[in-house]
Amino acid sequence: MKITQTNLSGCIILEPNIFNDDRGYFFESFNNQLFNEAVGEEIKFVQDNQSFSKRGALRGLHFQKGKFSQAKLVRVIQGKILDIVVDIRQDSPTFGRHFSIELSEKNKKQLFIPRGLAHGFVVLSKEAQFFYKCDNYYNKESEGGIIYNDPKLLIDWKLDKKDLIISSKDLQLPTFSDCQL
Repeated sequence: MKITQTNLSGCIILEPNIFNDDRGYFFESFNNQLFNEAVGEEIKFVQDNQSFSKRGALRGLHFQKGKFSQAKLVRVIQGKILDIVVDIRQDSPTFGRHFSIELSEKNKKQLFIPRGLAHGFVVLSKEAQFFYKCDNYYNKESEGGIIYNDPKLLIDWKLDKKDLIISSKDLQLPTFSDCQL
């Protein structure tokens, strides 16, 4: 497995070793021991989630606050997305910065998102299946978010605004400056 540090503290890209032959391919998508060595701490995942979305669907930017904060390991099973994370840890040297990466069924890359980062993605292919592991259970009262087009963050979502499909809930999220971390 190849490990690459991103520009956000603790946020890493994991690329599996892929074994191709005449039948297709094989790769180990998760190994707890190797994963914990890569992130430098023991992470215990307790919940797996999967979503299906159409081209232009933008989900985010979301996070869980306080004791329900979540670390995530995300990947794409089918299709291609642009994944975005924003560092909202006020004591972090990378506070207020964001990172983006294309995740796809072809590149099979995974992104580890430590606790304290907001997360979102937009579907670039006709459709996509997105899969992620969480190290804490979802808690509705602890959810938070940042509006996708925040003027301070200046995130390039790679699609025209007219092509985005955004829930009414996500369109009402506060700006980075106004959100309650």
